[in-house]
Amino acid sequence: MKKVIIVEDYCIACYNCEVACVATHSRSEDPVKAYKREGLRGRTNAVVEVESPLAFSSMCRHCKHPWCMDACISGAIQRLDNGIVYLDEERCVGCWGCVVGCPYGAAHPNLAGKDKHAFKCDLCIKRLDAGLNPACVEACPNKALLYDETIEREEVHT
Repeated sequence: MKKVIIVEDYCIACYNCEVACVATHSRSEDPVKAYKREGLRGRTNAVVEVESPLAFSSMCRHCKHPWCMDACISGAIQRLDNGIVYLDEERCVGCWGCVVGCPYGAAHPNLAGKDKHAFKCDLCIKRLDAGLNPACVEACPNKALLYDETIEREEVHT
């Protein structure tokens, strides 16, 4: 399965990945409107963590055995046939089980507006269906984010 791979040595903490993520997942697809009017933030595929001198984009790893899916009481999190761990925001009941269950901090509660639900990286599934790379990858000026095949190690799940 292809995943977004982080090359920490190349990340310059420009936050372009966060802006691209927010714009792509907004109704308007405009970054200013998404931040100001829709109150959106990055889906953690593109949340830059800076711990000087290291900066990197933290993201969902679309685990082989996703702990967030185990913690989801509504069945809103599913593994799709293409390997993407997808959170259906319409089915989410806002229990935050996935937020607590993810060991990577990749699921977040959406507290903006009246609809309370969790959100996480979906690898820009609509862009993938159109043959494009995830928005964060295309927005990275330093090639710190790559969309490529990964070798998955067997996860220990207790």
